[in-house]
Amino acid sequence: MTAVVLSLAPILWESGIGSDVMKPIAAPILGGMITSTIHVLILVPVLFLLMKRREFAGSVAVQLRLPDIVV
Repeated sequence: MTAVVLSLAPILWESGIGSDVMKPIAAPILGGMITSTIHVLILVPVLFLLMKRREFAGSVAVQLRLPDIVV
């Protein structure tokens, strides 16, 4: 991932021959790499923790209420 970002970054600031073709290609690839990294390293673990907390809270509530329903 680092190699891709480091290799695409100079293309964005290039002004030589062919840069008008390469800039529109490099910009979305670089943006996609950065956003997918943020998604995988930050968003997915946070959502996983929230889901596990909700599952744990729900299972504890069911276990606490279960004897009242059975009796």
